[in-house]
Amino acid sequence: QVQLAESGGGSVEVGGSLRLSCTSSGSIYGVMYMAWFRQVPGKEREGVAQIFLSSRSTTYADSVKGRFTIARDSKTLTLQMNNLKPEDTGMYYCAASLNGGWLRVPTRPDEYKYWGRGTQVTVSS
Repeated sequence: QVQLAESGGGSVEVGGSLRLSCTSSGSIYGVMYMAWFRQVPGKEREGVAQIFLSSRSTTYADSVKGRFTIARDSKTLTLQMNNLKPEDTGMYYCAASLNGGWLRVPTRPDEYKYWGRGTQVTVSS
């Protein structure tokens, strides 16, 4: 069992930066990918960035490429968010997946087994 806990959310102005963290506890044996998702009310949860734990290779949604960076060090997953836009507003969740591998990146929420409770990010203009 893996427990995940996010922190670092808050309110910023357009163009600002935030750094989200997700600490994990419990055994991550079998976890292949970790990811950040975000969700706004009335919309589906959206995959923002993924990291393959074996190689540290990363993938990003087109909407955040060049602005967000996912990384993992020891037991902490981070998401550095720069040049924030109002459309980045939402609840951000970290997640861990037992799926995927070298050739396939899990991007759908139903491919992730473990979830944190989320941290709110609000970007105002």
